[in-house]
Parts: sequence; structure tokens; C-alpha cells
Amino acid sequence: MTRRTEWPGSEDDLSSAAGDAETRHGRRGRHGREDSGGPDTSRAESGPPRTPEEQARAICLRLLTGSPRTRKQLGDALHRRGIPEEAAEEVLSRFEDVGLIDDAAFADAWVESRHHGRGLARRALARELRTKGVDSALIDVAVGRLDSEQEESTARELVDRKLRSTRGLDREKRLRRLAGMLARKGYPEGLALRVVKRALEEEGEDPELLEDHYLPDA
Repeated sequence: MTRRTEWPGSEDDLSSAAGDAETRHGRRGRHGREDSGGPDTSRAESGPPRTPEEQARAICLRLLTGSPRTRKQLGDALHRRGIPEEAAEEVLSRFEDVGLIDDAAFADAWVESRHHGRGLARRALARELRTKGVDSALIDVAVGRLDSEQEESTARELVDRKLRSTRGLDREKRLRRLAGMLARKGYPEGLALRVVKRALEEEGEDPELLEDHYLPDA
């Protein structure tokens, strides 16, 4: 994000400052400005220790460079690294203010990516977002963009791709394996059975022989 370069105390700024400090130490060593007989300060630490806020900013920027993160994910990372809560909250709030943390956008992108990439249904997507600390209201909005028609269409695509690998199995085993696959991806039982039965019927299975089947626990 372009705004990242505007953030005071970014990793680039910190690295530049560290480099300048090291250069200053190096020059001092070459010109022999250390106290006579004193320790070699050319290898000393460059500059004073960073404040907790500076450390928190550096940690967050490094993590966000890899991939978007929720506020909770970043907060947990700061806690694991021993950043005081007050400093962590200050930095996280500032990152939200400038748009570097946006849980609503994270949830929308997660739903889009995981539904089209992995075929996950709304129930599974909501469960994943909860584990990442996204607020329930934001989750409802994000998964709500995925309507039941799109969900059923994706379920059918998943079954069509898996159907061939189940040929040769008996009817009941095929139905349970395909429906179980959908269940693990978060599809409701009724939708999963309806989609699988329709696919098997189109292959020539007798519809009456497919009745009274229930989805196994996933």
C-alpha cells in the first residue's frame, strides 16, 4: 500500500536510521576518535534501544508485508513478542486509522478467495473468519455477499470434479462420499444431498433408490 511509506517509523526508516548510525560509528573508528586505550566502539549498538511503539510498528509492518492480517492476529503477534498492551493498542489503532488494518476488507477478500479457490461454503467461511478474530457483524456482511444460488452452483462444480473418481463404487458409498466432501466444506445437509442425488441421477441412477439417505457426520 502506498500509505505504508508515509507511516513514520516504518521498517525502511528504521533500517536507514540504523545504517546511518553504523556509518557514524565506522567513521569515528577510522579517524581514531575513541578514547585512548578505551574499548572498540565501532561494533557497539547503533543508537538507543527502540521504544515499544517502534518495535510494535516494525513487527506489524513486517507481518503485513507477507499478507493482510486482522487486528486480532496482529495483536496476538505483539503479545507473543512481549509488547506492552498499551503500546500495542496505540499502534494497532493508528494502523486502523490509516487503513493498514481493515477487518471488513479482510473478510470480503477471504470469502472471495476461499470460496472460489477452495469451494468453501458460508458456514465454513464464517468459522474460519471467527478463528481470525473478525467481528461477527463483519462476518455476516462478508458471507452474506455469497448467495444460496452461487453456493449451490459451486457445490455442483465440486461434485462434478469428484464424480469420476467414485465410479465403480456402490451407489450408497458414492452418495455418502460425495455428500461428505461437501459437508466438510460447510455445505448444509439438504443442499449437499440434493446436489449429489441430482448428479447421480444424471449418470443414470434410479432416483427412487437414492431416497432415504442421510448425510454422515462430517
